[in-house]
Amino acid sequence: MIKKTIIFTVNPGSITTKCALFELIGEKMGQIYAETIEHPEAEIKRFPAISNQIDYREQLIRHFIDKYLPQGARIVACAGRGGMLTPVPSGAIKINEELVNFSLYTPVYQHASNLGAPLAYRIAHSYGVPAFIVDPVSVDEFSTLARFSGHPSFPRFSFVHALNIRATVYKLAAKIGKDFNKVSCVVAHLGGGFSIAALKNGKIIDNDNRMESAPFTPERTGGVPPIPLIDACFSGKYQKSELLRMLYGEGGVYAYLGSKNMVELEKRAVQGDKDVQLIYRAMVYQIAKEIAAMASVLNFKIDGIVITGGLAHDRFLVPELKRKIKKLGKIFLYPGSNENEALAQTVARILSGKARYLTWPVRIS
Repeated sequence: MIKKTIIFTVNPGSITTKCALFELIGEKMGQIYAETIEHPEAEIKRFPAISNQIDYREQLIRHFIDKYLPQGARIVACAGRGGMLTPVPSGAIKINEELVNFSLYTPVYQHASNLGAPLAYRIAHSYGVPAFIVDPVSVDEFSTLARFSGHPSFPRFSFVHALNIRATVYKLAAKIGKDFNKVSCVVAHLGGGFSIAALKNGKIIDNDNRMESAPFTPERTGGVPPIPLIDACFSGKYQKSELLRMLYGEGGVYAYLGSKNMVELEKRAVQGDKDVQLIYRAMVYQIAKEIAAMASVLNFKIDGIVITGGLAHDRFLVPELKRKIKKLGKIFLYPGSNENEALAQTVARILSGKARYLTWPVRIS
């Protein structure tokens, strides 16, 4: 009897760890089981730093594997969500101890995604197989012009939901019958955070960088007028941590409505709540402006506009957005996130010899 060959994927978020097992059948791949492990806020708060969560999450992951790995099956590779690294090109990076240590102790930003490489590496090590990260948020393929901000002391840089964006564009390429590396489009990833990106010939040549001047999101402020922000910084009223919370975590929809529960807010908007509808329309206004800006980067020569992420399910937001951008090009809707599938698909291409991988440390020339 031929043993099933399995790819394990792990995608850690702030209060969840998404795990999945995929079976390789020739060159095809099928999901066996996936689970989102919830982490109660009280549990997470026990740990003084994100890096301290590694053993806690590993234990839960091993319980998942013990429970759902088919009897007699063998794990042949692992893949984890990439964290807040220095700029890297798109694609896969093989995880080594140096990458694990960088992710845990010296990342560019603190975020739960930094646990992706260490968790995948630990699981892979116990099975004696390779582990990879794929398309971390630090993927940087900016054009030269995209790096200008208006002052040489503050160059722009890429910070983007590269994994889901590239996975979704692979689906678009298949749908329109075009090679991925020849597709040019605008992608709006709309979730807790947003990424609106311009892709030219499969490369993310510009994006709004949700840490800089993006539209506001359910919990992030996006671009704000700089003078009032500078005044607030030097007013003596706020600690740095308070201002960061205002920008990332307690901004956006949350700041206006006191909630970031978009499922509940969607219901209220659909039912006619004028206050909620106003904030929705303001958010859509900014999203549409950014989509048009990214289309201009591509000289409006695009294969389409892709809307993806959790808010691509939203019954109020999506129709409003479509009305604003319909003249820019054909709109393709891919709701939700394809990240675990994207991790597994890339690793499957590596195992079959159809894709290459880089080794850490990676430098962009």
